[in-house]
Amino acid sequence: MIAADYATWFPDEEIDGTYGFDEEALRRVAPIPPRRGFAALWQGWNARVRAVPARFEVGEYTPIGVGAHEAAEIRYTAADGTVLGAWVARPRERTPRVVIVHSHGYGGRERPEFDRVPDDAAAVFPLARGLGALNVGIGAPAERDDHVVFGIEDPEEYVLGACVRDLWMTQNIADELWGPLPHYLVGESFGGGVGALALAWDDRFIGATVVVPSFGQYDERLAAPCHGSGEAVRRYVAARPEARELLRLFDASTAATFARVPVRIEAALWDTHVPPPGQFGVAAGFADRELMVLPAGHAEYPGRDDVLRRAIDGGREHLRRTMEGLSSRPQT
Repeated sequence: MIAADYATWFPDEEIDGTYGFDEEALRRVAPIPPRRGFAALWQGWNARVRAVPARFEVGEYTPIGVGAHEAAEIRYTAADGTVLGAWVARPRERTPRVVIVHSHGYGGRERPEFDRVPDDAAAVFPLARGLGALNVGIGAPAERDDHVVFGIEDPEEYVLGACVRDLWMTQNIADELWGPLPHYLVGESFGGGVGALALAWDDRFIGATVVVPSFGQYDERLAAPCHGSGEAVRRYVAARPEARELLRLFDASTAATFARVPVRIEAALWDTHVPPPGQFGVAAGFADRELMVLPAGHAEYPGRDDVLRRAIDGGREHLRRTMEGLSSRPQT
């Protein structure tokens, strides 16, 4: 662990990115217990998506630099009929043995990224409705603070649930492209929160790496002013307290308690965009977890490149062990 000096690292930051928590206190943050009907709602949504045939068109595959993969843009029809864009990628010279379902942060995604995708993996890169580069304004507002509260009055319409269902639909597409391979989730920030919401309900997932996840532990999240999407949610609930009960259905820390696969969590001690108590609340929810504690999240700091390299290596090793464990299970 790098010795952190936050006052020197972030001298102009007005928010204390620790929110008064040291690591010991963060490790005591508990997930939010499930609201009645929580599991049934998410299981029903997953069953609905799994029953929808994958309808999609694949563009031309293009090699990614000198790397091991080639990627193509796809257009597909979501479960609610919205037509969205995403990317798929396949190994150039190898037969894939796993699919990486790779979500993204609130900045959207400009292109596929392969740091966490092994050479022998296929990948789908869901791009959240409303967000760049392929789905700007489609199915949801493009502006972050409008996006995160879009449809919040109705669980069936709330954008976070829609984004999870879209992610599952890209898994259906992966099945059509490469057959019934195991799926491993990778998600950071927005994508980590959406990934944690998605993970427990779809048995194609064998594990995950979740990085500085959002949408976790709303008791802590709503008490913490921040620079991220949580601030728009905090202000919304302050003006409309009745929305707090709906958010109980979309708490990534609660969803994590239902996951039964190995999960690697990378959670930060300092973060002004996704407050650390929320991240550690998500981590606490996973029963089979490997925790890497980061000095800071959503920020540049001395030594960050080395931390990122170790994080990526650790995630790849977690996937390797997860696949190894899968192959060693007794066949039924």
